[in-house]
Amino acid sequence: MTNIPETGRTPRVQIRLVVIQILVLSLLGTLGGRLWYLQIREGAEYAKEASGNHVQQVVDPAVRGSILDARGVPLADNETRLVVSASRTELLKMPDDGAGVLAKLAGVLGMAPKEVQEKVRLCDAETPQPCWNGSPYQPIPITDEATARQALQIRERAEDFPGITAEPQAVRRYAAPGGANTAQVLGYLSPVTDDELQKAQDTDSPYLRSDQVGRSGLEREYDAELRGKAGVTRYEVDNLGRVIGEAEADPAEPGANLVTSIDARVQRVAEFELNEAMKAARKEWDRNTQETYKADAGAVVVMEAKTGRVVAMASNPTYDPNAWVGGISAKDYAALTGKSSNYPLLNRAIQGQAAPGSIFKVVSTAAAVQAGYDFDGGYNCSSSYSVGGQVFKNFESQNHGSIDLGRALEVSCDTVYYSLAHNEWKKDGGIDPKGKPNDYFYKAAHEFGLGAVTGIDLPNEVTGRVPDRQWKQEYWEANKDAWCKTGKKDGSYVEIIAYENCLEGNKMRAGDEINYSIGQGDTLVTPIQMATIYAAIANGGTLYNPTVGKAVVSADGKQVTEIEPKSHGKLPVDQATLKQMDEALEGVATRGTAAWRFGGWPQDEIAMHAKTGTAEVYGKQTTSWFATYTEDYAIVMTISQGGTGSGASGPAVRNIYDALYGVSDDGTITEKNALLPTPQKSLPKVRTDGTITSPKISKDPAKEQQAYQKGPEEPTGGQLPAGTPQSPEANTNRETRRRRRRGGGSRGGGPGSGSGSGSGPGPGPGCCGPVGAAAALTGSATGSAATGHQEAPGGGRPRRLMPRRAAGARGALPAALTDGRKAAGS
Repeated sequence: MTNIPETGRTPRVQIRLVVIQILVLSLLGTLGGRLWYLQIREGAEYAKEASGNHVQQVVDPAVRGSILDARGVPLADNETRLVVSASRTELLKMPDDGAGVLAKLAGVLGMAPKEVQEKVRLCDAETPQPCWNGSPYQPIPITDEATARQALQIRERAEDFPGITAEPQAVRRYAAPGGANTAQVLGYLSPVTDDELQKAQDTDSPYLRSDQVGRSGLEREYDAELRGKAGVTRYEVDNLGRVIGEAEADPAEPGANLVTSIDARVQRVAEFELNEAMKAARKEWDRNTQETYKADAGAVVVMEAKTGRVVAMASNPTYDPNAWVGGISAKDYAALTGKSSNYPLLNRAIQGQAAPGSIFKVVSTAAAVQAGYDFDGGYNCSSSYSVGGQVFKNFESQNHGSIDLGRALEVSCDTVYYSLAHNEWKKDGGIDPKGKPNDYFYKAAHEFGLGAVTGIDLPNEVTGRVPDRQWKQEYWEANKDAWCKTGKKDGSYVEIIAYENCLEGNKMRAGDEINYSIGQGDTLVTPIQMATIYAAIANGGTLYNPTVGKAVVSADGKQVTEIEPKSHGKLPVDQATLKQMDEALEGVATRGTAAWRFGGWPQDEIAMHAKTGTAEVYGKQTTSWFATYTEDYAIVMTISQGGTGSGASGPAVRNIYDALYGVSDDGTITEKNALLPTPQKSLPKVRTDGTITSPKISKDPAKEQQAYQKGPEEPTGGQLPAGTPQSPEANTNRETRRRRRRGGGSRGGGPGSGSGSGSGPGPGPGCCGPVGAAAALTGSATGSAATGHQEAPGGGRPRRLMPRRAAGARGALPAALTDGRKAAGS
């Protein structure tokens, strides 16, 4: 034995050494293999990519294409402005994140430092406008209205303004030719976002960080065509960033021009007349609410009847799309989106929904014929109609006796449509149908294109609503819990409605179908839908997809892609019935509820057709509707809380027709004063250098038309007060005098003839006839009611007749109120 320890390797140590050796050799082998792969196998490829590290790209934004009216007048184009921009990347490198530089910049530009700071902050869920919603790596425009002196200050003192540039750039301009704003149709632009960059990366039309993107209107719908393709120039640079040569360049391709069917002159007249009609309505007294009409919103559509092309589309309130150019200010953004703004960004021609009132009766007439009723048959236009003990009356209890459906359209006899709809409701099985009901009145609305988009080439069109059985079931399922919670059998009016809806809101009650038959209740339509329908009646039954775009023309004018009219169906009416309806609607303009607005119109030369409508909405004043057409055009106007159809909208629609055809107040047709007597056929010419051949447009076509339309003044002796309807005899005498002095000629070959004045005989029985307020036959507290009123001169509101409900009548209407409150849906 010895006390000296053993120093040899134990088996355990030897195993560990072997494992370590294996690991080291494996790592060396892997590293060697990787070096071989990178330097030998893929060496050439990586050398090529490495050379790219010395190439810098400079993006040359494409010039955005212009949006032109039908004659080539620019509605939206580009102009060169001095744009001051800030690089957020450079600012964030500074100790104070660029606050000092931005403060100095604000002083030069005459802006508040806070306003400049807000321009460069990034948008997120917690940051309100104004803010930057584009890429954070892109220069952010501070202003596009810099003066030459301000730009020179910034450029000459570059050391004081690091990250700030002042360069001339092409920016969007919304020209408003002749005062034609066209805001909601054109839309506006804003910078592309990172999400949009990512989504469009692998598409045929990828975005660059410098791109401006259409956010609404035509700018959005035709963004790919208008945007063009940005150019990219690649420069070789050394390791200090100095340019040592140009690698290659892809030139920018300017965007194409969009030719529209809009006529800037007609557009200006439409906007002007809509605004004037709303101002006039606000001076009229509403006898129901005991205040003047609010006339808070409106829209008008002028459409080519034979193609569906939109000649003018106005929405009020409106805005200036130039507010978005170069970034919108906090003040402007609040004015456009705040609660008190009434949302001018909405295009109410395609997004505004309201009950149509009596202009819907063309649908009900077609439905009745489909159901087997004879158009020429006799139908009792009684002074009242009773359902379950409840009485609905025509205006002032007028009784026209037995009339056909054509005459029912002319005088807008509600009781005829009540009877037809109620009969069909009973045939379908009443409130508890057995089997599948025919539902002719609801089926016809769908076949007329209601409850669906028209397919217009503008974004975010809404569908409206046909309150058929499917909708009632879905609506009841969505609201049943709330109704059952708030409803009371003996509570307030709204509580009673909720109680009844809780029990049977999913069932089609008699009152639902009766109310629906005259365009009230839960029915909702848009102006573009009704314009499409009346254009179809004018053209023989074809429902066209409305279009604003007419052609896409390349920047050099060599490539032209026309946008042809497309149809989405036919009216469910045979030609014989369509002709009868056409004659009845002509009768509305000559001897019916719209006759007092078309007194003196040259009917022999330009056949006018019309339908008036006045709809009530619970909690609001009445909605004015006026639907019209000639051989060439259909025009539909609506004014929310504006009063009656012919009273509020009628004069404006008449003035638009006067401007289109050159008709003066004395009925004379003067060809040289006509803005567009026939629709524009040809396209404007775009020259190879990009310039556009377009006619000059006057400073304000609307004001010019006002002067043209004024005929010789009538003798003042014996005149009636304004708004007083004349007797038919008085009107006939005036017609005779005017026919003697009007110009000769025909519509097709030159100046035509016309007769009469803007005043005429008093209206026939009301547009919607009275039915009293009992609206809520519908099941919804948001619908509109069948109400009694007359299309009265001056837009005045007659008293409403309030029917009573018989106790215990199933399917009857809720009890009418006698204290002046409106029924739900009225």
